[in-house]
Amino acid sequence: MLQCQLGRPLSAMGDHGATSTGDPQLDEAVRRWLSWDKNRWTRAQVESMVATGRLNDLRTRLCSRMSFGTAGLRAPMGAGFNRINDLTVIQSTQGLHSYLCRCFADFSSRGVVVGFDTRGQEDSGCSSQRLATLTAAVMLSRDVPVHLFSTFVPTPFVPYAVKKLGAAAGVMITASHNPKEDNGYKVYWCNGAQISSPHDQEILQSIEEQLEPWSASCWEEELVESCSLRTDPLTQINSCYMDELTSLCFHRDLNSSCPLKFVHSSFHGVGHVFVQQAFYAFGFAPPIPVPEQKDPDPNFSSVRCPNPEEGESVLELSLLLAERENARIILATDPDADRLAVAEKSDGCGWKVFTGNELAALLGWWMFFNWKEAHPDPADTQKVYMLATTVSSKILQTFARIEGFHFEETLPGFKWIGNRIHKLSEMGNNVIFAFEESIGFLCGGLVPEKDGVSSAVVVAEMAAYLHNKNLSLNQQLLNIYQTYGHHVSQTSYVVCDDPPTIQTIFCRIRNFDGKASYPKTCGGVRIVHVRDVTTGYDSSRPDRRSNGVVATLRTSGTEPKIKCYTEYCAAPGTSEASCLEAELRRITAALLDEFLEPERNNLIRRCV
Repeated sequence: MLQCQLGRPLSAMGDHGATSTGDPQLDEAVRRWLSWDKNRWTRAQVESMVATGRLNDLRTRLCSRMSFGTAGLRAPMGAGFNRINDLTVIQSTQGLHSYLCRCFADFSSRGVVVGFDTRGQEDSGCSSQRLATLTAAVMLSRDVPVHLFSTFVPTPFVPYAVKKLGAAAGVMITASHNPKEDNGYKVYWCNGAQISSPHDQEILQSIEEQLEPWSASCWEEELVESCSLRTDPLTQINSCYMDELTSLCFHRDLNSSCPLKFVHSSFHGVGHVFVQQAFYAFGFAPPIPVPEQKDPDPNFSSVRCPNPEEGESVLELSLLLAERENARIILATDPDADRLAVAEKSDGCGWKVFTGNELAALLGWWMFFNWKEAHPDPADTQKVYMLATTVSSKILQTFARIEGFHFEETLPGFKWIGNRIHKLSEMGNNVIFAFEESIGFLCGGLVPEKDGVSSAVVVAEMAAYLHNKNLSLNQQLLNIYQTYGHHVSQTSYVVCDDPPTIQTIFCRIRNFDGKASYPKTCGGVRIVHVRDVTTGYDSSRPDRRSNGVVATLRTSGTEPKIKCYTEYCAAPGTSEASCLEAELRRITAALLDEFLEPERNNLIRRCV
């Protein structure tokens, strides 16, 4: 921890046009920043903080660094070693380069793929495109080939290109659905999956070992235009992706004659052009774009939050357009088009916005239904897998138990799913569907990453098929629950900006009934088993079925939250959904009150 007496007079620091903070350690952090940073906007931000004595801001920005979470490096844009900016992206790329050199003897021939979304912050002179260009410049300065996309692309295009081109790694500059102030640096390994341990920690260590930019070439955006080692993979990758996407198209004749209308919102991000092309590849008429949201806008001007997972409150323009156009299905991709939200017009009672778990039930059913049509031999099922993160619905587990295929859970975050897909594929298995409850879906084996573009057109084809059978998506969801049992879920969270409080909360849960003794009841209901991924404790039994309530508590990897996921899994035909929902609400409320103690810990409650 750095300490400094506030209110001391500021004195000159010397060559860098700033003044002393009175704290030698902080002064050194400021000196290094101003010595290394060549971006005049972020330099000016630091100089201003020094001049106005904003020492706490300086400490926050300069005395800690970003670390890899479930979505790579992600932080607000702006000056500081713990923010996304020119300098930290250059540092991160230098560290990545050094690590890749150690891991790949043929790195200098394989190269890297670099893509970007449409984010930007004028006050910091910072945009995703500029950061991608600087990423490329660092690699090119060391004679490493770079496949840099010439325009914005969906996040899944980067891992797809890594595999297709045989690159050693890929970098996507994006903060997905985060607030407009944020950006990120997402790294993919040669298998197309996001990096996980130990690669993430090794790269961080490599970054720390060489923080000073290697040369002026690292800042030269012009290098990507003049260097022969830079290629633009856009045309090839887009063409290959759309061709391979048709492997998920099972009913082209129905698609071409489909009377349904679809509305699509790209949430001011990258999705519009690519979803239009995907619909064409499947034989559909193009979806109707939400005009106010189809073009890139880093300010996300028409939505309070660029996250379609928020539901009806952020789909207002889509709903209005759908009503005007008499469209029954709304598809919304998030700004980097790796997530998908879906809404359906209900007969006489407004709109149904599906949760991620409900969409997974539909997509899981759809993918296995079509797989069985093409593989009538039951023996083939032994090589079929579906995956989900541990905080997601257990509906796929129920499918697998009844239908005879395999199901596996992973830790939260699609990086775990992606890496598990790679391992299973190496063993000759076929992962036909995977998902996480935060509206992230992967249909088929196109790319080991969640993909909003392919998911959007797959949902459209499923809707067209069901419409031909006089069924809506929601009606089919109810059919699924009749066959496999209702799976009713709820996602809640509390906001907590104080990490020590979060540690205290989880320590209390782990010692609830004495040292190393977890809670035995919740809301008067007996707790059958507990699994603590952090400590490795697990009292579950492999043969135990998941009928009843399953609850998961975890911290967010990208935001100051404790998330709570609860699901009531019922046996087929046992209960009315309304009864299950009421009981789930009661147990969820008890879980939050008894274990998190929001009032005592000054937590802010939220419900998704």
